[in-house]
Amino acid sequence: MKPNTLWLICLIFFALSGCTSPEPPAPYGAIPTQYQMDWQKLEYYMFIHFGPNTFTNVEWGDGKEDPKVFNPTALDCRQWAAIAKAAGMKAIIITAKHHDGFCLWPSNYSTHTVRESAWKDGKGDLLKELSEACSEFGLKFGVYLSPWDQNHPAYGTPEYNQVFSNTLDEVLSGYGHVFEQWFDGANGEGPNGKRQVYDWDLFHATVFRHQPHAIIFSDVGPGCRWMGNERGVAGETNWSTMNIAGFAPGRDAPPTRILNEGEENGAAWAPAETDVSIRPGWFYSATTDNRVKSLAHLVDIYYTSVGRNSNLLLNVPPDQRGLIHPNDSARLMELRRVIDETFAVNLASDAKFTADHTRGKAPKYGAKNLGDGNFDTYWTTDDEQLSATIEIDFGKSQTFNRLMLQEYIPLGQRVKSFSVEYWDGSAWQPLERQTTIGYKRILRFPMTTTQKLRVHIEESLACPVLNGISVYQAPEI
Repeated sequence: MKPNTLWLICLIFFALSGCTSPEPPAPYGAIPTQYQMDWQKLEYYMFIHFGPNTFTNVEWGDGKEDPKVFNPTALDCRQWAAIAKAAGMKAIIITAKHHDGFCLWPSNYSTHTVRESAWKDGKGDLLKELSEACSEFGLKFGVYLSPWDQNHPAYGTPEYNQVFSNTLDEVLSGYGHVFEQWFDGANGEGPNGKRQVYDWDLFHATVFRHQPHAIIFSDVGPGCRWMGNERGVAGETNWSTMNIAGFAPGRDAPPTRILNEGEENGAAWAPAETDVSIRPGWFYSATTDNRVKSLAHLVDIYYTSVGRNSNLLLNVPPDQRGLIHPNDSARLMELRRVIDETFAVNLASDAKFTADHTRGKAPKYGAKNLGDGNFDTYWTTDDEQLSATIEIDFGKSQTFNRLMLQEYIPLGQRVKSFSVEYWDGSAWQPLERQTTIGYKRILRFPMTTTQKLRVHIEESLACPVLNGISVYQAPEI
């Protein structure tokens, strides 16, 4: 072999050995399970409050109502599922048992059920009908079971925990896949209410025995957490991590501020779910037919939930016929139209993305990944680099009023603060300054026209990892 050839081979070898891509960032802090990731991507789904309260015009029944009062005349779970699907929702969660103890299935552990009702002469099973409708329309199926039971004689005794576990057994083994099990901590509230020492370990074990992939909702998860109010407003700062040790659902929950905002460097991954009703109450009342939330109000809720790193669970209560009222349905379709129009065109899809820091200067982790629409490609920096600037050049002037940012949360939530600037033709001007990002953060601001944007990651708990930045023009409401 000629000396020049040998020298060239060695040069190529050393050049290639120096171009190996750096290792990806290690996960930081608490991270989501795959099932929590799948849940987060659902983003928006329907809550259904339905039961005797629908027919007695109260929000909290007392368990003494005659079960025969439950008698929907035209119940159609396929209508519910069709509306949810058309609204862009991905799932339905039903109040299988509320605080009154009434079961929407013929439970063997209660005498306050659809079996004792006038509906279908006691031969109906609403959970069966809804689970089948969800399957038909490609929706996930979830259940709410209140551990509080104002009807069952064992409530308030040690024996009741096993009774409640038995009801969970029935629901979670008899109706197919359950994506979310919804618990609240209600426990004998009101005058002379009986208290129960709930065995949450038993309840959770029962859920996971039948539905190992289910997300358990409560004040403290463990799958996802209540975010502290029923107005539809998650915290502007919203960490998906929280310290849950020593807390429990209900009176022993963490402080409201922590529920709303999560906790930086919390030990558990407990992302927020925002629950709110489309009407003033949770159960249907004819007196609220003209009090369905306005389109503008629901759009606000979308941005203060989904737009703040939270899933949105929107309650839409069926009426006494067992149908979703036309006023509710029409408003849901209006909301779907606005969401679709807003996010139909990403004005940054053809933009040039650059960053002042890139991990190992490797194209694999380059800023171009922020505009490719692929969830699993991302931009990141070297481990020691906790701040950075990303520039977006549209190539021409664009007019917009929405900016969406996403962290690659399989590696943890990291960004603590960031700001945004736009180029006015001669200088950079401030547009927004915020704290957390998480799975999805959507910023709203007045119409802005510019050719260039800059996003400054000002403070990050570990090297920032972002997998998407997109820009939109939303219709004015």
